[in-house]
Amino acid sequence: MSTTTTTTTTATTTTTTLPAQKSKPNGANRMPFDGLPTNYNDFRDALSRDGYAVIKGAIPRERADKYADAFLSYLEGFGLGYNRHDPSTVRRANLPVLNEKGMIQAYGVTHEQWVWDIRGEAGVIDAFAKVYDDEDLIVSFDVVNVGFVNREDLPENKPWPHQDQDPAKPGFRCLQGLINLHPSGPNDGGLIVCKGGHNVSAEFHAAMNARNEPRIPAWTPEWFGFTEGGMAWLAERGLQWEKVCCDPGDLIVWDSRTPHYNVPPTGTVDRLAVYTCYTPVCEASKEDLVRKKGAFEQRLGTTHWPNAVHVAPTNVTMRDGERCPVARERPVQEPVLSERTYKLTGIPYLEAMV
Repeated sequence: MSTTTTTTTTATTTTTTLPAQKSKPNGANRMPFDGLPTNYNDFRDALSRDGYAVIKGAIPRERADKYADAFLSYLEGFGLGYNRHDPSTVRRANLPVLNEKGMIQAYGVTHEQWVWDIRGEAGVIDAFAKVYDDEDLIVSFDVVNVGFVNREDLPENKPWPHQDQDPAKPGFRCLQGLINLHPSGPNDGGLIVCKGGHNVSAEFHAAMNARNEPRIPAWTPEWFGFTEGGMAWLAERGLQWEKVCCDPGDLIVWDSRTPHYNVPPTGTVDRLAVYTCYTPVCEASKEDLVRKKGAFEQRLGTTHWPNAVHVAPTNVTMRDGERCPVARERPVQEPVLSERTYKLTGIPYLEAMV
């Protein structure tokens, strides 16, 4: 039996048919993430072994280039003076508010049409569905990232090695991801990971606790920063940091236990990336989906957690202690979603609950 729901949003009316009961339960062949060798003969073997993987061409190059153009047009559209063809215009006053890591966290950017189009790309969704062996997924309303080559007027992006997972909740919990939109070679900035670090995470935290290693303060327990002592522990075990290189349209996924951070470009290519993470809807509670529905309807962002563990309180950001002059509550282009993409909001599943 299938369930059909009709929902009206600000931008569109979407009719969604939830899938019929399957003979094989969702997740029966999901990746175990138990540290043992795998033999899938695809990206999942690298993900299991190294804690990260690159899915080549998850988005065809032609569409990836169009998304990159949409990203740059978005930046120019603020009317503050940024011009993609003039590196001298890369100045704080000419750009929306970015944090030192290059993230745009406000302005409703997480719900712009071009961002949702990326989330709805079949090659991206299918990669997560293959990992979880589950088609019924929800997606994070995560941020976008721009790393400029010319950083003379931007805050310094210092190393910030971390895990995006509470050490008190060990084991695999989240598969993070990002879509790369510009060429990303060794000098082009982007994700850097501690290869294999996910498989020693429990041992690492036991060792840190045993010697009372100080913990770096964080706004949420779901973020753990690595101290100098922690970095030394990883090095002593022969673990090495690796800059992930990829092409426009490639998807990078990583186990949230994998130590990682991003580095600024030192070459000639600006970094453009969109973070997007998916998880089976069965791992979200009704309360999670209610919270997620509210975030979608108010066009608010979340972190990488698809079950909306954290929801941004507002889209309005501050600039130099005052409300940003170009602050906005909602995206420039309200999203119009396909049936499959709308399911990623979680709303159809919530409305089908008794």
